[in-house]
Amino acid sequence: MMAFRTLLLGLWVVLAGYTAFVISRYGMGLLPIFFGDIATVSWPGQFNLDFLCFLVLSALWTAWRNGFSAGGLILALVAFFGGAGFLLPYLLFLTFRENGDPVRVLAGARLR
Repeated sequence: MMAFRTLLLGLWVVLAGYTAFVISRYGMGLLPIFFGDIATVSWPGQFNLDFLCFLVLSALWTAWRNGFSAGGLILALVAFFGGAGFLLPYLLFLTFRENGDPVRVLAGARLR
């Protein structure tokens, strides 16, 4: 579990640094670029559509893990719009809250 936690933290640090650099250079105009690439039906668009599918799955898992409660639905919205910037620290938090039990980390409310 320590290796997994280290991986989550390392990935988040890299992502946060990269994101900060991109924002400082290009601003916050992500959505028009993101959906514009999809509209071009090109490789960047294919990558963005693939990533969008992962965002939907991440949000759905987050809502399901929390029993589709009000809090779980709010977290699902954050997961959808936050991507790995949300999911990495959320999983790290869960590994501590669930005492490193991977089944409890993944299944959450389903085991309570």
